[in-house]
Amino acid sequence: MVDVSDHELVPDHTVLDGSEIEGVLEEYNIAKTDLPKIKRTDPALRDLAADVEAGDVVRVTRDSRTADQAVVYRLVVD
Repeated sequence: MVDVSDHELVPDHTVLDGSEIEGVLEEYNIAKTDLPKIKRTDPALRDLAADVEAGDVVRVTRDSRTADQAVVYRLVVD
């Protein structure tokens, strides 16, 4: 089976811990449920599958032409 997380176009995905989540929510003045969603079964999360549960927040770091890197956050759902 092909591991999509090794492909150059798939951005880095990192699971945040509790203090990092609180920092993000404070910075953007939002509730956790206001974050865009990502399914727990998303192929990009496959290598994180053991660590990812519904309710977790994932940081997605993409390369950007204008800002070097673009960071977005996603709430994991079932």
